[in-house]
Amino acid sequence: MGMVAWNCMNNRILIVEDDEDIAELIRFHLQKQGYATEIAMDGKTALEQFDAARPALILLDVMLPVIDGLEVLKAIRYDRHSTVPIIIESARGEETDIVTGLELGADDYIAKPFSPTVLVAKVKSLFRRIQNDHKAPDDLVTTKRLSLDKNKHSCLADGASVELTATEFSLLAALASEPERVFTRSQLISTTKGSDYPVTERSIDVQIATLRRKLKGCGNAIKTVWGIGYKYQED
Repeated sequence: MGMVAWNCMNNRILIVEDDEDIAELIRFHLQKQGYATEIAMDGKTALEQFDAARPALILLDVMLPVIDGLEVLKAIRYDRHSTVPIIIESARGEETDIVTGLELGADDYIAKPFSPTVLVAKVKSLFRRIQNDHKAPDDLVTTKRLSLDKNKHSCLADGASVELTATEFSLLAALASEPERVFTRSQLISTTKGSDYPVTERSIDVQIATLRRKLKGCGNAIKTVWGIGYKYQED
């Protein structure tokens, strides 16, 4: 069975959170922004509500009663074959759960305790990113400081031309195409698939260091997210 495409025709968000106060706080701030919301207090109810309502996005706590969040994530991605956007919530000390969640197919994460404003910003950003993914592919990747042309294999950083290998180019294009998204090393490996360099988790670190050096001042935009991977974020 193929993946079930994300339904971009509604703005319903499923909040999966066993702390009622936190769930209601999230609901309040999302509804202020015009989103429709539903709350599930455990993993079993979350899957039932997902099957019944097909939300446009899921906020998923890792620590849940009955069925934990990572099992819910696996059930949605691998049993139900759904591409629905999912943001996982995790306490700051649970880096392993964050990495596992991203590897299982979560689109982003937010660490507890979090600001409702930051959460709403992440939701809006994820909606924009997924909507852009459903548009025709763009051969140009541009930010304030970068300009990448995939057809010409050209890179300008702060207006200066930068020579990149095929794998370095793919790596930078992946990061810059989705600013502030955190990529695990495994996700970057599957994205780059460069033929000019053996792509391993260790080589990703080496290539990031090389990219930073080649991009000079612009290289500071490639941020290390300790214990997880990398993201592109211009200051």
